[in-house]
Amino acid sequence: MYKNDKVIRRYSEPFKLKILDELTTGKLNKSQLGKLYGINPTTINEWIRKYNRKDLMNTRIKVETKDEITRIKQLQKEIEQLKKVLLKKDMDSLIDDSYLEVAAEKLGYKSVLELKKKLSIKP
Repeated sequence: MYKNDKVIRRYSEPFKLKILDELTTGKLNKSQLGKLYGINPTTINEWIRKYNRKDLMNTRIKVETKDEITRIKQLQKEIEQLKKVLLKKDMDSLIDDSYLEVAAEKLGYKSVLELKKKLSIKP
């Protein structure tokens, strides 16, 4: 056999449906069926999609208490408030820089840095 020779398996429709039926019973899960029949569990997922058996797909159920939901909402509000505060701070800084540029120009300084040095403002 050569290095690049691959074994390509083709499964019949009845075999695929048999696997899905066994999965439906719930006695074996995908990985157990895969080991039993030598099938990759991702292949079984493909069959589930092909035959539109969404009931067999793994589903995640998120269980939250009212306290958790309330806490999440509080945190979301806090994030929004912090975003607004940060935006205001950035706008204030931008306005301050603009004022300094105008002041430096009107007072005859070559740059804002020169004005800041003269006024002992940290750059």
